[in-house]
Formats: sequence, C-alpha cells, structure tokens
Amino acid sequence: MLYSPFNRAASLPEYDRPFLWVSLALLGMGLVMVYSASIAIAEAGRYTGYQASYYLVRQTAFLLVGGIGGLIAFQVPLRVWQKAAPYLFLAGAALLVLVLIPGIGREVNGSQRWLPLYVANLQPSEFMKLFVMIYAADYTVRKAAYVDSFRKGFLPMLAVMLFIGGLLLLEPDMGAFVVIAAIAMGVLFLGGMNAKLFAGLIIASMAGFLLMILSSPYRMQRVVGFMDPWADAFGKGYQLSHALIAFGRGEWLGVGLGASVEKLFYLPEAHTDFLLAVIAEELGFAGVAVVVGLFAWLVARAFAIGRRAAKLERYFAALIAQGVGLWLGVQGVVNMGVNMGLLPTKGLTLPLMSFGGSGIVANCCALAILLRVDWENKKLLQGYAV
Repeated sequence: MLYSPFNRAASLPEYDRPFLWVSLALLGMGLVMVYSASIAIAEAGRYTGYQASYYLVRQTAFLLVGGIGGLIAFQVPLRVWQKAAPYLFLAGAALLVLVLIPGIGREVNGSQRWLPLYVANLQPSEFMKLFVMIYAADYTVRKAAYVDSFRKGFLPMLAVMLFIGGLLLLEPDMGAFVVIAAIAMGVLFLGGMNAKLFAGLIIASMAGFLLMILSSPYRMQRVVGFMDPWADAFGKGYQLSHALIAFGRGEWLGVGLGASVEKLFYLPEAHTDFLLAVIAEELGFAGVAVVVGLFAWLVARAFAIGRRAAKLERYFAALIAQGVGLWLGVQGVVNMGVNMGLLPTKGLTLPLMSFGGSGIVANCCALAILLRVDWENKKLLQGYAV
C-alpha cells in the first residue's frame, strides 16, 4: 500500500470519548437545573424582562461560547501553553487590578468582581484559576532544580500568590482565593516540593485564614452561622437553613424536576452557589449521588492522564492534567460542602453546572486542555511528535 499523508492522519489517536461524554453530561444537567432553579426569579425580575427562559437562554449562550473556546484551546499544543504561561498570568493579574478601579469594575452585592461588557459581565477571577494553574505548572518545571529551596523555589511563588491573594481579597472574593491557593500549592507539591516546606505552607495558610476570619466581623458571622444556622434562621443562617430544608425535602428520589419549593424566593442564589440544594430537593439523594459520582470520575481521570504524562516524562503536561483535577475537585468539594452545611458559606459556584459565563468558559477551556494532554500522550505512544 502506497504511503499517503491521509493514511497517516487516519491513524492519529482518538480523543477520550468517555471523558467527553461525562463532561457533556455535567454541562447538560447543569443547563436543565439552572433553568429549573431560575424560572421563578426570572419571571419576577424587571431586568430579565419577566421572561422565564432568561437564564436558560443566557446559559445556553455561555455553553456555546465555552464550546468554541474549548475547541480552540484543544488545537493549541501544550508547548505553546507552556511558553505563554507567564504572559497569561500577567494578563490575568492586570484584569484583577482593572476590576478594582472605580468606574471600571462593577459592584454586585458588596463585591467588585466583574468587568461589564456589552452583552455580559467578565469575572477575571474565574480565568485567573486557569492562568494560575498553567503558570504554576510552568514554574514548577522551570524551577525543578530549586524545588526544595526555600529562597529560590518556594519564596518567589509565595510572593506571587500573596500579591494575587491581596487583589482577590480587595474585591472581596475569598472563595476564589482559596481555590487558586489550593491549585498553586497542589501543583507545587505534585511537582516535588519539599515535604517540610509544604507542611509549613499548610500551617501558615491555616493561620492566615484564621486571622482573616478573626479580623473580619462579616467572615466571623458566616462561620458562626455555619456552625448553628438554626440559631438565627432568619439572619446569619438564612441561606444555609433553607439549603438544608431543600436537602431534607428531597429525601431519596426528590419531589420531581421543577417541583422545588425552596427556589420560589426562599433560597437565595438558587441557580448559582446553591444549585446543588435545588438538585437535592428535585432529584433527591439519587440526583446528588449522580453529580458527585460524575465529578469524582472526572477528577480521577484527570489524575490518571497526569500519571501517564509523567511516565512519558512530559512533566508540564502531567502537572496541567493534575491541576485541572485539583481545580474541579477542590471547588466542587467546597461548593458541595457549603450546600450541605459542612463548610462555611462561600461565594463559589459548582463547576460546569452553576449559572455564569466566565466560569463555564474557563471550565470548558480547562477540560479541553486536559483532553489535549491525553491526546498528545496517545500520539506520543504511537510514535508521533508532539
């Protein structure tokens, strides 16, 4: 048989179909539940035009943009992402500074986290999670010889993270800071950071978070409300108490899709931060178990892809894959923990599912890059250059 470039192209590895289907399942389920959770608030809102499908239409548009962004991200080789890492990080930091400038950043519910665009709002902290993940992976690979050094390896990254953390806390957006810090610390640890340095970092982080809680009456109220929401069910514990009521009403199989009572102006942010509570009420324990299972599968698959890349000595790709797993895992666990009353209330959405354009687009791009890591792994195993 004569050699042909078309024959060679036909033998290229296929993408990970199960991974793609699980991702689409979460995105699709999120779209359905966002519509269900937002119908009442959309019908009653003047700025929504009193249209029940307002959030459905916008979430569908966000998914389309995220899909296009993911397709573009998948076409970019990992070596290009690595070269672009410092510039992406600087661009993200510039956006975080821009959002704090009066007259430019938009304030909602006391937080200045958004840049108003013509058709939607851009939330820089969501894209900063992606940029920090890429930058931390590149930094760890570049500084591999100094990863055990406090001065040359650890201190520069600590200074950078403190700077980013300071910008996020000025918004304020402590939830995003927690996720970004977890991504950076996790990637450094997976990249071979000295165990003593990592333990010291954990202790210092816990002390820092404790100090921030004690120094802020607002954060202290959230912690107190989380510990006993029923003590002030119409005040500090209002949101959590209604989330717990939603979980209780759902029982095993739920009250039925669309039949939630808590979404009828009882549970604030039902289509964003507390989407899981609506899932629990309408689909019950079974629905929540499906969501948790799908997230667990995605995280496990991300780490499996990372391990394969590490065996192929593709260390940047390995850290990127595991970074995506950390991101989805940490943010997912925090959001689920908040909904179930296991963690203090934080302004964090459920990845891939909650309403929000910036989060959906950033998540889709991250999943596409992870899919690219797996595709390049298979390509290398088949003898192709990457």
